[in-house]
Amino acid sequence: MGMTITEKILARRAGKDKVQPGENVWVDVDLLMTHDVCGPGTIGIFEDHFGKDAKVWDPDKVVIIPDHYIFTADAKAHRNIEILRDFARKQATRYYYDPDFIQSEGLPDPYKDPAKTSYQGVCHVTLAQQGHTRPGEVLLGTDSHTCTAGAFGQFATGIGNTEAAFVLGTGKLWLKVPPTMRFIFEGRVPPYLMAKDMILTVIGDIGCDGATYRAMEFAGESVMSLNIEERMTLCNMAIEAGGKNGVIAVDHQVREFVESRTNKPWEVFGNDPDAVFACEKVYLTADLEPTVAKPHSPGNRDLARHLANVKLDRAYIGSCTGGKTTDFMAAARILKGRQVKIPTFIVPATTEVHADLKTQCWQDVTLESIFEGAGCRIGPASCAACLGGPADTFGRLNEPLKCISTTNRNFPGRMGCKEAEVFLASPLTVAASAITGTITDPRKFLA
Repeated sequence: MGMTITEKILARRAGKDKVQPGENVWVDVDLLMTHDVCGPGTIGIFEDHFGKDAKVWDPDKVVIIPDHYIFTADAKAHRNIEILRDFARKQATRYYYDPDFIQSEGLPDPYKDPAKTSYQGVCHVTLAQQGHTRPGEVLLGTDSHTCTAGAFGQFATGIGNTEAAFVLGTGKLWLKVPPTMRFIFEGRVPPYLMAKDMILTVIGDIGCDGATYRAMEFAGESVMSLNIEERMTLCNMAIEAGGKNGVIAVDHQVREFVESRTNKPWEVFGNDPDAVFACEKVYLTADLEPTVAKPHSPGNRDLARHLANVKLDRAYIGSCTGGKTTDFMAAARILKGRQVKIPTFIVPATTEVHADLKTQCWQDVTLESIFEGAGCRIGPASCAACLGGPADTFGRLNEPLKCISTTNRNFPGRMGCKEAEVFLASPLTVAASAITGTITDPRKFLA
């Protein structure tokens, strides 16, 4: 019996020739990521158990990325970043992306003098752009959406603070090998459909617990035709179905992207011809339609065309799921030459994406000009309203509004106000809805 991609990666890092689903193994970790939400807690547990002067197992394999509560005057949020900074300095970690533009006296524009900051933006997109997502490796992070990196043929999953503290001290973790569910999308992807529609369809089918502690592999002509950023969207939301990790096989696109971002060695693993899957589900992509997750669950699926009577108060395009350059290119297709009817927020995932807004064009007009011309508000790169945060976090919903968003979760209070209603959708659907003020199928604006 052969092995799947996920099983092969775990076998390699466990030093075994073969592993099987349900088996528990000690795994050598290639990279540990933490951020300003969970980092201080992880550091506290590490120092409590290993000692105040203990050293991490490998300072070059620890990546620290403040990103969630950056643009805020909240003193506790600032203290979290001070803890990360002190730890990074003490441990001489190589990869700490310091938001040193945040000062107690104010919030200067980080784009005015980018040479003064190493800040990058949302951790999951930063990891890819900075060359930390490499095929065949094990990446663990103190954030559930660490599974995003599975788009690069990597085993990537979120872990808790206690587990992360153990990894900091030992470089190892005890993991159970997950069985793999395979989702095959056949045919060409229609121009009105995006990866967000595909993954919301899957979650709607299997439920938010349908892949609990299972690997979710995405395959088929449709998936392999997607660019890197769209594949990241698929893997990012594996956790919304309970998945342990998401993964996609490596092809020339992945190779080219990784080689352009790092010169570190890596190894590609593919499924054996006789690999065994827990299940396989096949979709004809041309049969799918623009999809929306209604409050208050990513699994509460409906079609955009069924929700035309839902009046909205706000639209939000951003986050690790929906704030990449591809997402903004899609939104620009609809927003160019039109005006939004409701407050619409554009929040790039990283400073690199923010720079793309100024240089990348749709029909010879920069994305930034399109969004400004449409009446959108553009914010600095961060998680921003996706996880609510302090009261002054950019875009925070502090009223019981109805918001359509490209983010990945719509639980009560996720974007701030517990009474707010958040509808999840693709950038195309969010842009179309921003123009009309009601949930709108993007095909209305696409030729």
